[in-house]
Amino acid sequence: MRMPTLPFPLARRIDRLARGAHAFHRFAHHPLCDEYAGEVLRVGRRVRLCRGCALAAVGGLAGAAAGLVLAPDPLLAASGLLTAVALASPPMSRRARGSGKLVVRFLPAAFGAFAIAAGLRAGGAAGVLLALAGLAASWVFVALYRRRGPDRSPCAGCPERLAAEPCRGLAPIVRRERAFQRLSGAWLLRRGIG
Repeated sequence: MRMPTLPFPLARRIDRLARGAHAFHRFAHHPLCDEYAGEVLRVGRRVRLCRGCALAAVGGLAGAAAGLVLAPDPLLAASGLLTAVALASPPMSRRARGSGKLVVRFLPAAFGAFAIAAGLRAGGAAGVLLALAGLAASWVFVALYRRRGPDRSPCAGCPERLAAEPCRGLAPIVRRERAFQRLSGAWLLRRGIG
């Protein structure tokens, strides 16, 4: 049986609808309840951002700018890379967890980006190797973080976790998803797809 093809304009329309439906929490990736309020930054009335990711992004930008402006020395780039690796290493990040996201997200990203930018600015074989090492270290730490996954310990004690309905932290996301499914489903049915 041949699958029906989706007309390109309809596919774009559904894609835009999906982006709009989930724009308010796309970069939060935490439940939106009070228990996770310390993990989520509110920007205006609608946008939510993950605090750790926002700090990592700002740290990366600040470190890259500092590396491009301040450091044409490969030795300085190497020290930045070693500092980033030390700060982001699992034993250090476990110890620093209580001290906040500034130590476990902002500083490693800043020093790592500093090492990459300073290595590129220094040029030569040593600079390029340092920049590549910085990129590799960043990739490894992101992969390790994704493998570990988010901290869901606030959900463990929540009385809403076993309820039939989504908890108050996920309810706005689920409402948006259901509305998206209803509208896009209606569009597909009108086209005889689905």
